[in-house]
Amino acid sequence: MVRVLYDGRLAVDIAGIKMKTPVTTASGTFGFGLEFQDFLDLEQVGAATVKGTTLEPRSGNKGQRAVETPSGMLNSVGLENPGADYFLKCTLPDLQKLDVPVIVNIAGSTAEEYGLLAKKLDVEGVDAVEINISCPNVRHGGIAFGTCPLSAAEVVRAVKANTSKPVITKLSPNVTDIVEMALSVEEAGTDALSLINTLVGMKIDIERRSPVLGNVIGGLSGPAVRPIAVRMVYQVAQRVKVPIIGMGGIMNADDAIEFFLAGASAIAVGTANFVDPRLAETISGGILKYLDRHGYRNIQEIIGLALPR
Repeated sequence: MVRVLYDGRLAVDIAGIKMKTPVTTASGTFGFGLEFQDFLDLEQVGAATVKGTTLEPRSGNKGQRAVETPSGMLNSVGLENPGADYFLKCTLPDLQKLDVPVIVNIAGSTAEEYGLLAKKLDVEGVDAVEINISCPNVRHGGIAFGTCPLSAAEVVRAVKANTSKPVITKLSPNVTDIVEMALSVEEAGTDALSLINTLVGMKIDIERRSPVLGNVIGGLSGPAVRPIAVRMVYQVAQRVKVPIIGMGGIMNADDAIEFFLAGASAIAVGTANFVDPRLAETISGGILKYLDRHGYRNIQEIIGLALPR
């Protein structure tokens, strides 16, 4: 593998997370990062965001968990993971050997559970936690935390009270007003935002006349959602002061640049990892070429250029 070294023009600081490049990986599409070492140099990625982690191990959903759709895919994995203790004992030590920030995506069923998980992960080697608020709130009828501003803020406060790490809140697009959600979690103390998470969708097998996914509905990701993601980043960037990590259907440098122009300070590659496992590393070269072509000195100069003046 040819190692690509950058000159600092792509370096960003997201709420204290110092990244060599503004290109991160989206949780749920990159495993724990270590699985991708045969394909890319993890030390040339801005940060490695590991898969959703819970207090206890989870086996995930039964039946078919993923299906390809036009310009994207649906997944309903169900947060299968070995649990926080396994991550700390068996995975984090290997990640610590690498010169790359580690962001752990966390998920829970109650605000208290999120707090306990944040406290457990408040250790050396974990550089930030990303809150998955698309999880169902078991105390309020299963409604996702991310669809209720008050519930989302409650989770953020619980996490902030139990960690010294930067806190990133990953917003769900399945809401009436994404700006309202962003402002709610910003007021609650989140240090950064990432958006968007997947849209809710489903696919029906017309021959069997039944849903394809075992869980019936799943999360839609890939290029099909990118225009929605760009729009939401654009709207949120005009109202919040915290940095934004934009994601949703990024397949190349041009896609990433849209998010920067819309106000994102960093981006995350998700579904594209399944198509090109090196993309989170190589996409930075395309961003540099764009900066050179337009005479910009660094990535900071293009962030938010498409926003109203």
